[in-house]
Amino acid sequence: MGGLLALSRVIDRINSLIGRSASWLILLAIFVSAINAIIRKLFSLSSNAWLELQWYLYGGAFLLAAAYTLLENEHIRIDVIYGRWSRRVQHWIDLIGTLCFLLPFCVIMISLVYPSLMTSLRTHEISMNAGGLIIWPAKAILLAGFVLLFVQGLSELIKKIAVMRGLVPDPHGHVDAHDTIMQEARLMTVATDDRNDDNGGRA
Repeated sequence: MGGLLALSRVIDRINSLIGRSASWLILLAIFVSAINAIIRKLFSLSSNAWLELQWYLYGGAFLLAAAYTLLENEHIRIDVIYGRWSRRVQHWIDLIGTLCFLLPFCVIMISLVYPSLMTSLRTHEISMNAGGLIIWPAKAILLAGFVLLFVQGLSELIKKIAVMRGLVPDPHGHVDAHDTIMQEARLMTVATDDRNDDNGGRA
C-alpha cells in the first residue's frame, strides 16, 4: 500500500500544479474577449477565430481543472442525502461511486475522444465557421481533461481505501448536511451585517 500511496501523492502534485495553472486560462480568455469587443466596437470587425479561441480557453480551464477540483473535494455532491449517513457509509458511497461511475465514465469518454482526435489530426479538421480555428487542440484538451480526471480518480480510490483501513488520516472529515447549511447561513448573516455596517457608516 505504501507504493500506491506514493503514486497517489505524485498524481496529486501533478494535478494540483495543472489545476492551479489552468486558472490563468480564465484571465487569458477575459483578455481575448475584451480585445475582441474593442476591435468590434471601434472598427466594426469581428472574427470567428477570436470567438472560438475564447471558448477554447474557457473550456480548457474547466477541463484541466476538473481533476484538481476532485482532489480538493469541491465537486458537486447532494449533501442533503450524503450528509445523513455516518462517515463510514460516506466512505463506501465515495468508493462505490468512484469505481462504478467516475472511472467507467472517464474510460468511455477517453475511448470516444481519442479516435476523434486522431481523425482531426489526420484530416487537418477545421471549424465549419468562416475563419474558424483548427479543431484538434480542443479535442486534445478534452482528452487531457478526462485522462487527468481518471488518474485523479485512481488517486482518490487509493486514498479512500487507505483511510478506511486506518493507514492515513481522513483529509476531509465527516460531511454533515445540517452543519453545512448552518455554516452557510452564518456566513450569509455575517456578510449582510457587514454590508449594513458599511452603509450605516457612509450615511
